Amino acid sequence: MFDWLTDPLAFGFFVRALAALSLVSVLCAVVGSWVVLRGLSYVGDAMSHAVLPGIVGAFLAGGNVLVGAVLAAVLAALGMNTIQARSGLKQDSATYIVFVGMFALGIVLLSRTPTFTSDLSHFLIGNPLGVTPADLWVTAAAALGVGGLLLGLQKELLLASFDPTEARAIGLPVQRLEQLLLVLIGLVVVLVIGLVGTTLSVSLLITGAAAARLYARSLRQMMLFAALFGVLGGAVGLYLSYYLGTAAGATVVLVNTVMFVLLLACSRELGQTRRG
Repeated sequence: MFDWLTDPLAFGFFVRALAALSLVSVLCAVVGSWVVLRGLSYVGDAMSHAVLPGIVGAFLAGGNVLVGAVLAAVLAALGMNTIQARSGLKQDSATYIVFVGMFALGIVLLSRTPTFTSDLSHFLIGNPLGVTPADLWVTAAAALGVGGLLLGLQKELLLASFDPTEARAIGLPVQRLEQLLLVLIGLVVVLVIGLVGTTLSVSLLITGAAAARLYARSLRQMMLFAALFGVLGGAVGLYLSYYLGTAAGATVVLVNTVMFVLLLACSRELGQTRRG
């Protein structure tokens, strides 16, 4: 009766993909809630492109592509924050300056790549079904580390984000907290890129949190709802890709998008019912 549910679980690659998507969904829920609340969706988009020179550079040098992506993400985050602080520009302007420059560097480096190999396309296109046991441990460690850090600094980040004047008055390092948040966004984007690629990575970071905001009444509730929506969307998308023979990463993103539209429609209906 439930063969359709259990049959895919006989394959190790499917179980690892399901576990990785669940872990990343929880991590994206924690970080994505901050991104949505702060209006930093463009930062996630910029990060997904700004890591390109790190990916290509590490590939050309024969190094670890993931390490290259992480270094590029950290450099981009620090660059965005530094330019904003020293130039007086708004954060979106500073972000796009760094994003365009690093993306252009990535394209230049990519033009030096003799062939478009599977190692590089894995990061550009994404492949949840290619998750290894080592990848799974790295994802779990990142989820615990990043999630724990954000939850531990929640009060400080809230004050620095929405009342920076008061935060400075009581001695909080507002700029460093801002840098930390950008770096963490970059690290999460790198992890998500390995599953769905650079093009679709922002969707996992934003869509679940945006859907959760429609129903949540607190930050913690928003994170909880976002994690629930993300894990559900990941599982449904992975099963659909298995039975339909479609690209796993893109299918997961598509399911998350459809889920958001349905939740948005339900929230409007609920609002009209309450007003009625």
